[in-house]
Amino acid sequence: MKLKIINLQKNFESKEVLKDITFTFETGKIYGLLGKNGAGKTTLFNCIDEDLPIDGGSFVIEEDGAERNASPDDIGYVLSTPAVPEFLTGREFLKFFLDINGSKIKEPKTIDEYFTFMDIEEADRDKLMKDYSHGMKNKMQMLVNIIGSAGILLLDEPLTSFDVLVAEQMKDLLRQIKSDHIIIFSTHIMDLAVSLCDEIVILNNGVLEEIDKTNLTESGLKERVIGILKGEDNV
Repeated sequence: MKLKIINLQKNFESKEVLKDITFTFETGKIYGLLGKNGAGKTTLFNCIDEDLPIDGGSFVIEEDGAERNASPDDIGYVLSTPAVPEFLTGREFLKFFLDINGSKIKEPKTIDEYFTFMDIEEADRDKLMKDYSHGMKNKMQMLVNIIGSAGILLLDEPLTSFDVLVAEQMKDLLRQIKSDHIIIFSTHIMDLAVSLCDEIVILNNGVLEEIDKTNLTESGLKERVIGILKGEDNV
């Protein structure tokens, strides 16, 4: 599967945030989306997820040689600030989600199997989510998006709230599921992007640019990213 962004434009009044972006993302890869604060990374995600109206362009899914417009069912969006119903327990939330979306789930598991898959301890499964840590809420948000079989996962700074151990578990999980997903991972931590992601994409001055990593060492890749963001085209 491919996600094709075609001539995407997004303005806020007179400010052009996304400028005629054309780019293709492919299944089987984790894309690290880097950019300065305010570059428009979250705006890009909100446009793909149809949370913001766009001023031009389209999003197209290509599967088996056929093309169609992208729909909300194609997209799973893990927000940097997790949004979960805090008046429910983790188990109640998961049961509600499974009841509503059961027909779309390809290989259903039991609720406890899903909790185990996400390394959520038994003691936490029946707690109200208002008592969950930020990282636990983020785990639940990520879990329902994975269960929902969305082919495209938009991850907006999802690992910054996790402790070191859980962050490593989540990185391993993303590597496991990438063969069936397009994963676009927004982060401001370059070391994380370099260690986790298959491709590095820069959002800079309203356009997307993929970094050619051929013959670049890790330090060379970092220098290349910094050079682009600083406007040093010869780096």
